[in-house]
Formats: sequence, structure tokens, C-alpha cells
Amino acid sequence: MQVQVPVTDRLAALRRTVEEARAMPMSASAVVNRTDVLGMLDDLERAVVEASTESDRVLAQRDAMIADAEVRADQIVKDANFERDRLVSDTEVYRVAQRQAEALLADAQTEASELRKETDDYVDSMLANFEITLERTMEAVRRGRDRLAGRSALRSLGGDDVDAIRLPAHLED
Repeated sequence: MQVQVPVTDRLAALRRTVEEARAMPMSASAVVNRTDVLGMLDDLERAVVEASTESDRVLAQRDAMIADAEVRADQIVKDANFERDRLVSDTEVYRVAQRQAEALLADAQTEASELRKETDDYVDSMLANFEITLERTMEAVRRGRDRLAGRSALRSLGGDDVDAIRLPAHLED
């Protein structure tokens, strides 16, 4: 069994890798192991896809539960109508049947409403968690893009001289 690591933990590990990377002298740039960072990004991408798949599964499950509750409610109403028609022959019996049918209908509507509310609450909580995860992911992506944009701005200020600067051999990997 594979242990699932939350997306936020994966983002935190990626952030630590970038924050703890060896800094380039006199620069905002850092040296990171490309293989490690790309592996972390691949792992993060898989986690986001899994979260999305889980969200889709929860929504499908919610729809199935609502459909099942509606079918059950319809059957209860049909049963109540059948029972009412069967008992119509006598006025007193009809009144009893009418009350029972109304009670069954009210119970069915209450049960369907409760099932719908429980399902909606569950799906809402799952979507809220997914929304938080996606917002954090987007925030990390924005920060990464901002850092890249800052590096590009520094490179444009330095012209070709920036490209000519060579790192010591032990730092080039």
C-alpha cells in the first residue's frame, strides 16, 4: 500500500528545496538539482491529478446518491398512491389512507431532503479542500514565475556579460 502525501506537504518540500538551495554569489539566483526539482514537480502534478480524479469521483457519487434517493422517494409516493386507491372504498378507511399517504409522502420528502443536504455538505467539504490545494498550488506557481521573471530582468540588465560569467566547475552541476 502506497502512503499518500498531501499536496501541501509536497509543495512545502519543493519550497524547502528552493529555499535551501545554494545561493549564487551576488545574485538572487540559486543552484538546484534539476533532477530532484523536476521529480518533485512530477510528483506534485500526479498528486493534483489524483485530487482532481477524487473530486470527480465524489461528484459522481453525490449524483448517484441523489438519483437513488429520488427513485426511492418516487417509489414511496407510488406505493402511497396505490394504497390510497385500494382503501378508497370506505370513507373512514379513505381518511386513514389519506393521512398515511400524506405522512409517507412527508417522510419521503424529508428523507430525500436530508440525503441531499448530507451529500451536498460532503461534496462541499471535499471541493473546499480541493480548492485550498489548488489555490496553494497556483500561489506556488505564481511565485516561481515571478522569480523567473526577476531572473530574466536581471539578465536583460547585464546584457551579454551575464552569459559570459562562468561558475566554478564544482557549482556547474
